Amino acid sequence: MPAESLRWDTLEALKNSPKGRLKYNPDWLEKGEDILSGCNEAPSLSPLSGLILKRLNMSPRALQKTCSLGSASRDPSPGLSEEAPVSSTSPFASANAQPTPLSSPLLVPRLKKDTEQQIVGDEDSAPDASDDLSPATNPIPPPTISLLSPRATQMEGCIRICEEKHRAKAKMELSLRQELQEKLVASVASRESEQLKRFEELMELKQRQEDQSMRDMMDRETQESIGRQEKLKEEHKNRIKILNLRLREAEQQRLREVEFERQRQVEGRERLRALNAIQEEILQLNQLLEPAAPTQSGPSPDLTSYSTRANQLCSQVSEVVRMTAEGEFPSVEDMTVAERALHEMRSLIRVMQEAAAQAQEKRKKEQEEEEKRRKMAMLQAQQEEQKKSAALSAKEKARKKGLQTKAEQSTLKWYRELQDSANQCAQSFEGLNNTKDIQTKKLRMELQKAATIPVSQISSISGSKLREIFDKIDKLLSGRSVVSGGKSVSTSQHPNGLDFVSYKLAEKFVKQGEEEVASHHEAAFPIAVVASGVWELHPKVGDLILAHLHKKCPYAVPHYPPMKDGTSVEEYQKILGYRVEDGGVEAQDSFLKRMSGMIRLYAAIIQLRWPYGSKQGPDPHGLNNGWRWLAQMLNMEPLADVTATLLFDFLEVCGNALMKQYQVQFWKLILLIQEEYLPRIEAVTSQGQAGSVTRLKQFLESSLRSRQIPPPKGQLSSHFWRS
Repeated sequence: MPAESLRWDTLEALKNSPKGRLKYNPDWLEKGEDILSGCNEAPSLSPLSGLILKRLNMSPRALQKTCSLGSASRDPSPGLSEEAPVSSTSPFASANAQPTPLSSPLLVPRLKKDTEQQIVGDEDSAPDASDDLSPATNPIPPPTISLLSPRATQMEGCIRICEEKHRAKAKMELSLRQELQEKLVASVASRESEQLKRFEELMELKQRQEDQSMRDMMDRETQESIGRQEKLKEEHKNRIKILNLRLREAEQQRLREVEFERQRQVEGRERLRALNAIQEEILQLNQLLEPAAPTQSGPSPDLTSYSTRANQLCSQVSEVVRMTAEGEFPSVEDMTVAERALHEMRSLIRVMQEAAAQAQEKRKKEQEEEEKRRKMAMLQAQQEEQKKSAALSAKEKARKKGLQTKAEQSTLKWYRELQDSANQCAQSFEGLNNTKDIQTKKLRMELQKAATIPVSQISSISGSKLREIFDKIDKLLSGRSVVSGGKSVSTSQHPNGLDFVSYKLAEKFVKQGEEEVASHHEAAFPIAVVASGVWELHPKVGDLILAHLHKKCPYAVPHYPPMKDGTSVEEYQKILGYRVEDGGVEAQDSFLKRMSGMIRLYAAIIQLRWPYGSKQGPDPHGLNNGWRWLAQMLNMEPLADVTATLLFDFLEVCGNALMKQYQVQFWKLILLIQEEYLPRIEAVTSQGQAGSVTRLKQFLESSLRSRQIPPPKGQLSSHFWRS
């Protein structure tokens, strides 16, 4: 039937409406939704209720049937009263349950909204129904219906009572649930609050522990730093004490040194005054010797020897005084020498006076007996003079047999050529020496330093150092720039720079032999090997070395310059190699020491050769010159004290090399010196000069006995050049 089908459609629409599908959610309360919002609404009819009623009116049969169904459903029963709220709350039954008919038209307004939504939702699915029911296009105001049916009113009352019960029950359950939820929330909140408190307490504990550990660590570091500071303070105090002690010691040392220097100055002045007094007394005593000689009728050899010895003593004291004139105080040794000289001078005066007294007494006796013994004395004098003259003539003949008093002509020519070459070289740079230009003077000083300082640095420390010095000298002579005193200098900076440097360099080499080798004999070999290397690369320097050597030591030629007419004694002594100054002529010991140093340097040069040079060419000044010098020395008359000294020094340095070179001929020469030349040396040597003769004699005897001459001390070995 149409009404019944519409009814079921309505119920189906209500069932499928949003509220029909409503389910309880415990979060509704928290979200603010009211669960009973649908139950609290005022009953009202849907706008479609008019259409429903119209259809019902059009079908009275269906309405009757509906009413009969409604009357049947109004039978009171306990089960119905219990189920009514559920149907009012949820108007849809389950899919398997029996659908409940409408009891009265009052149910229609309560389901107004659900019906509207169901009808709107079913418009697409049920096109037939939408054709009949079109609420959107024809809205009909809800009709006012008066419910006069008591059964319906009762049913409505029951429904409302049931709803109230269910609402109260729902409220009670909701309040219980809400109370339970609040308790749960409160318990969770309290538990979380307690946990938060415990967590905060734990964090505070950890923070306190960290703070405490940090404070402990800071305290430890503070204590350690305080300990370190205390230790540093103690060390600082100890250092201050040590420094104070050192300062006090240094101050005491300085005071001692000052006191020592003051004492030394005082003693030095005292010694200087004593030395001046000694010199004055010696000079006065020396003057007493001069008038003593004419008291005799003829010259007295004894008095002449006294005078000679007195002059030598004066020279010794003058040498000591000359050293003090350079700003130094005389040493104890100098005073000992001076006092010994004074004592010897006094002894000479005493002996001379005794001899003079004896001579006077003897003269008196001779005058008394002169007449008695005149004839016999004259006869004896004639006989003695004849004997003396015969002995002297024989001695002179024996002395001059086969020997010379001067060098050969070829040797003298070579000697003069070297001196002329050296003089020409000196004249070439005379303008450089006499210049007034400041820059030229500075250049001259720099060139002189560059030439002389490397020679002064020559030593036997290492071969590499010696090679550096040689390379520096070679660069300077080659015209290249060298650094001297922090400045670069070259011989090409002046036209005569090379001549100046060559002359000064040769002069410095000879001076090293005169001073350094004279004091330290072993220094001859490093100086000689550098000089030999320079000689090989720059022959002009070698000629200048020979010229300077011959000028300062004429015995290196060998040459004994004769005394020319008009030449003073001092000038002649300079020619012989003596140093003559204001204080007088230098002592014989000092003179022999210098000559020995230069001969040793010359003997080292002729046997050495620069190991890094070109050995293809001949030696610039080899061992043949040593043989020549030795042969010419033996062909000349010996000089007292000089010949023996120079022969010993030359053979000690160069004897081993000559022995290896000439072998048998060399030993013949040594034998000749011992058998024939040594007696001639002894004949001209006085007792005070026997030391040099003794050394030479012992050297010759030892060499001939062992048939070997040992290598000289200080000779450079192969290991030296690898150092």
